[in-house]
Amino acid sequence: MGITYAELSTFGRLRKNDKLGPWGAYCKLLSTWGSQKSAQDPNDQLLSARQIAHKTKFFFTKYAINRHKMTVLTPCLHMEQYSPDDNRFDLRPFLYPGFDWQYAKIDRDVERREKAEKGTGKEEEEEADVD
Repeated sequence: MGITYAELSTFGRLRKNDKLGPWGAYCKLLSTWGSQKSAQDPNDQLLSARQIAHKTKFFFTKYAINRHKMTVLTPCLHMEQYSPDDNRFDLRPFLYPGFDWQYAKIDRDVERREKAEKGTGKEEEEEADVD
């Protein structure tokens, strides 16, 4: 699927507990996954802004597509601490419009970060050439 259960759990907490949308989740994940992925698993690698953007857009797209199915589910076993209720008092919308504006903002930020990285890399190369 392209997303691990740990990442799915992180997205779920950001969405439900922190009440973040695509842009807010992307910004929050840049500071966590971009600097340190997981202290539990030393094999976890840092993710680039483009990878974080891709995972964020993937999650929210699939969430919006499947959210309406949650309205017809009966109460069942909940394995995460952020969803102890049985959906009776769930007032979240179940039909979502597209996230075009948020995704465009994420894409602009990724491009800005990549240009900044290339700009710093060129400056370092020029300094190395001068020496």
